[in-house]
Amino acid sequence: MSEIIVVDNGSTDATASVALQAGARVVAEPIAGYGRACLRGLAALGVSVDTVVFMDADHSDYPDDLPMLLDPIAEGRADLVIGSRLRRAQPGSLTLPQRLGNRLACALMRWWFGARYTDLGPFRAIRREALERLHMQDHAFGWTVEMQAKAARCRLRIEEIPVRYRPRIGRSKISGTLKGTVRAGMAILTTIVRIALTPSPHLCADS
Repeated sequence: MSEIIVVDNGSTDATASVALQAGARVVAEPIAGYGRACLRGLAALGVSVDTVVFMDADHSDYPDDLPMLLDPIAEGRADLVIGSRLRRAQPGSLTLPQRLGNRLACALMRWWFGARYTDLGPFRAIRREALERLHMQDHAFGWTVEMQAKAARCRLRIEEIPVRYRPRIGRSKISGTLKGTVRAGMAILTTIVRIALTPSPHLCADS
């Protein structure tokens, strides 16, 4: 069984109605927050879904790249597959602060956890059982890095796949403003430090 869930995180445009017309199931999360929206979508998943894919709804990701993310999981090679945008991103799709922030975050995770990430790309796939082991908690900007840091600490099988990336439609509340960029950067760094200092028994649930 497969299903498409669109989380309406307080949008002011026609996102919900367009998604409904296209056949998706729309759930509302009125309190703003990227992680909060992801958690709301997870809570709405049917019990038979065994693999979860996260994708931004701002036209920046390419849905056609989805099979590349699912193949390593379907073949039993990976628990988590990250779509890395760096090599295939279109000009202007990633800002300089995003690139620098990604580089710093990935360097810290390699230093502390031995994880060889290149990106914090939001387009990703993960086995549901593995995701439940991570006990995701972040409600805002630290969601993607929390998943990657915990996955490394909990010794999940992880792969990165280069994916295409294009300039988003509209203005980002995070990378599109100085305030959003600073807040996201602080949240990412704080999340990495917190996970590095948390003992493994309190971090990873039994599989």
